[in-house]
Amino acid sequence: MNGFCWMDLKTHDPAGAAEFFSTVLGWHFAVDEDDWRRATKIYENGRPVGGVSDLSQPVYPPGTPAHIAHYLAVDDVDRRTEAATAHGARLVVPPFDAGDQGRIATLVDPFGAAVSLWQARGFAGWDEPRPLVLDCPDPEGARRFYREVLGLEQAEFGTADVPGWRPVVLVDDLPAVAARAAGRLRDGMLHSPQGLVLEVRAR
Repeated sequence: MNGFCWMDLKTHDPAGAAEFFSTVLGWHFAVDEDDWRRATKIYENGRPVGGVSDLSQPVYPPGTPAHIAHYLAVDDVDRRTEAATAHGARLVVPPFDAGDQGRIATLVDPFGAAVSLWQARGFAGWDEPRPLVLDCPDPEGARRFYREVLGLEQAEFGTADVPGWRPVVLVDDLPAVAARAAGRLRDGMLHSPQGLVLEVRAR
């Protein structure tokens, strides 16, 4: 069974994002000294849950908006990518080796949501499942696509005109989080000043 294994906060203001999410959610941001790239990783209760990328770096096209990228662990990136495109997905980045960490490809699914496929080698991602929701105009069609084509069994699917995956963060004290968010937690959605949005639920 395949499942999501990582997220990456992509922002023009990594320091501001780190300050906001540290204050509101208690996340810890630190450079991974064991990573040759010296990548910044996010830790929740001591466990790695994601990374941070700076959209001002030349690898990103100018004007790329802030967003959260999601990585779906799969058994075979090349085979799953071929199957996905055969079922209507659009290939954005063909499969390639990300050093000794794993193999990756990026797609836009048939419902308009971006997702990256990750075949782990040296890096497997987080060590426990985390909830994600795909909002799209056809949630039942999306559920079938992800289950039958990409092998994803555990995810939530909701109805929305604008497609996209969103992470869900579970917290012990939702009122305290809302107070620290200072008006940026609305209808369960946490909006950072950098334009990053995620859902927050009581554990």
